[in-house]
Amino acid sequence: MMLAHLRRMARYNAWANARLTAACGDLDEDAYLAPRPAFFGSIHNTLCHVYVTDVLWLERIEGRPPSPWTLDHVPYAGREDLFAARREMDEVLIRAIDAGDAATLEGEAVYRTVSMPQTEMRTPRHLCWLHLFNHQTHHRGQVHGLLSATDVAPPPLDLIFYAREADART
Repeated sequence: MMLAHLRRMARYNAWANARLTAACGDLDEDAYLAPRPAFFGSIHNTLCHVYVTDVLWLERIEGRPPSPWTLDHVPYAGREDLFAARREMDEVLIRAIDAGDAATLEGEAVYRTVSMPQTEMRTPRHLCWLHLFNHQTHHRGQVHGLLSATDVAPPPLDLIFYAREADART
């Protein structure tokens, strides 16, 4: 059951990210990069944060060494490169969760966080996956709110809309 749920969440997040980046692509460059009242300071920086944390969480889940990034790292100066990396990351996440099995999800990820590198953390892998997807949802909501203050209407991103659309295709 958990694996099926995570597979659906991977696909939902790819769908929601595609909708949100399409809307952000409709903004002019100044509006997209403009300072905004958000934790990461702009739409672009918030989307970069989501990408960076996806990389870090996948590294933890897979037991790889962490990228040397802070949580506010901006790996791409422009949206075209960021959006392309986002699409690629979403495909990587789908492939990674599709390759997993129940035994994989029962294991632990052992890692150190960016904010507390001196402390070893141990988290069940299924919880790491749930956090990764929930974290995306949290920050997509922030970008959705920031879009509301522009001339581009934020797209519907609710899971139920994705589920209805996906179920209609099957």
